Amino acid sequence: SFLHCHNMATEEEFVEVPESEKTPVTVVTGFLGAGKTTLVNYILTKQNEWRIAIIENEFGEVNIDEGLVQEQIKSKEDIVSMDNGCVCCTVRGDLVRTLNSLAARRKDFHAILLETTGLADPAPIIQTFNSDTTIQDNFKIDCIVCLVDAKNVTAHLREVKPDGAVNEAVQQVAFADRIVLNKLDLVSAEELAAVKEEILSINHTATLLETKRSVVDLGEILNQGAFSLERCTDIDPDLLEEDESEEECEDADCGEEHNHKHGHEHGHGHAEEGSAKAE
Repeated sequence: SFLHCHNMATEEEFVEVPESEKTPVTVVTGFLGAGKTTLVNYILTKQNEWRIAIIENEFGEVNIDEGLVQEQIKSKEDIVSMDNGCVCCTVRGDLVRTLNSLAARRKDFHAILLETTGLADPAPIIQTFNSDTTIQDNFKIDCIVCLVDAKNVTAHLREVKPDGAVNEAVQQVAFADRIVLNKLDLVSAEELAAVKEEILSINHTATLLETKRSVVDLGEILNQGAFSLERCTDIDPDLLEEDESEEECEDADCGEEHNHKHGHEHGHGHAEEGSAKAE
């Protein structure tokens, strides 16, 4: 059964929602081949404990999803409902509109999982969550999870980019609250120890989780209360800065990537709230 993704957000006044009542959003980053699609398919088809809305955010031009999600693309529907109560939603550019359309039914889900494709680092996502009041009143970034392929991640992390360009793999690891070391069956104990040392040299505060074939305990990546905007702005002080050369964009439906400053301080200090799982 298909559900249409249409914008249910209206101009009505929204009452201030306490952080604890907002729907937690886990952002998943990672290079192609790290196992993100396998993780998505596991959540949608293999587990029954969590009701999750997965948002596939295709920032890049590479479509990583075959099979399961291919059906959805053929159907031209934005949201596909799964038998286990989860849904899968594909965004083609405008994350704000997709989240607004989920706001009315967000209580149906324990959590939202935002899977990013072709995105160098989570900065644009963090900016989005701090730029739209409807999103701020309904959702909170709960945790940034970086999925890494234990066999190949070291090569990605050590790759020297031309002209001082940022190394995306390093950025992804640096911003993460949880790092899932995947494909452990492909590395030796010595290789794994070296990978851990490399990752901890970039990010010593993240929790490392070890997995094979992307089968991760969802209780370790959802509803964690781990995200800290302060920590992200420590890594990237310009994260929420306005681009001086750009005019302020007032168009709520604008799909352009603008860096908005946010007017009220949402999203700060969830880390202390503990990680009680949704009932």
